[in-house]
Amino acid sequence: MIIKEEYPLSELTGKIIGCAMEVHRVLGNGFQEVIYQRALEIEMRQQGLEFSREHEMEISYKGYNIGTRRVDFFVEGKIMVELKAVVQLEDVHLAQAINYLEAYRLDIGLLINFGNTSLQFKRVMKPKPKLK
Repeated sequence: MIIKEEYPLSELTGKIIGCAMEVHRVLGNGFQEVIYQRALEIEMRQQGLEFSREHEMEISYKGYNIGTRRVDFFVEGKIMVELKAVVQLEDVHLAQAINYLEAYRLDIGLLINFGNTSLQFKRVMKPKPKLK
């Protein structure tokens, strides 16, 4: 398990990453995102994690609901997990994950990519407010 004490919720994110590593070890790369989503659902359930899949969350702007977005997984009511199956994670994927954190008012998320020969993952944290 990957635990770094300086990261909030490190034990939980480490457990999720461990589940993703197992899925990647068994399936490898080359499948569509939905295949990894289904496999990760099975693995997280076997590891005793509580989650919802394709969790619909409201996005608001200045107090107005402007739509919804489905996050791939919402784990233990604390962590958003967004999956990709691309050759390489790009800045746009990271920006998207950070935007989701802000929109959902969460502190921690994981961006996991199954599309590379090695599993790629990034812990995503809500940016600290800029000082004026």
